[in-house]
Amino acid sequence: MDAIDREILRELQRDGRLSNQELAHRVGLTPSPCMRRVRQLEQDGVIQGYRAVIDPEAVGRGFEVLVSVEVRRDREAVEAFEAALQDIPDVIEAYRLFGSPGCLLRIAVNDLRAYERLWIERLTALSGVTEVNSQIIMKRIKEPTGLPV
Repeated sequence: MDAIDREILRELQRDGRLSNQELAHRVGLTPSPCMRRVRQLEQDGVIQGYRAVIDPEAVGRGFEVLVSVEVRRDREAVEAFEAALQDIPDVIEAYRLFGSPGCLLRIAVNDLRAYERLWIERLTALSGVTEVNSQIIMKRIKEPTGLPV
């Protein structure tokens, strides 16, 4: 990966809807070699996809919570827990961690009442879960904007 590839990645992270013509102009290439580079970055798995950034409030998911979860430390329990998370759309990010807590979740729901229902009916009921701690997000200070490249 050279400096032009990195510039392509920076531009696409800023605006994934750039036309190839505009992207080529911004990185100093003609459209054909620019498109070849983008396709190669996609084929190599460097570019994994393109997404729209959605306002959580606009879709009724403006109440966000960071949740640390302890799961029994055996393979079966961890695998069952991770599989179950895939079926909970309110869990928008999930990370297995070294140490404690064993798992960190980012959850987006409509309001406190919706989170309480999720906590009672789904999170604490998951097999292997021994502890659930919630941190309500007061304010998002820095938005994810992509990786520094």
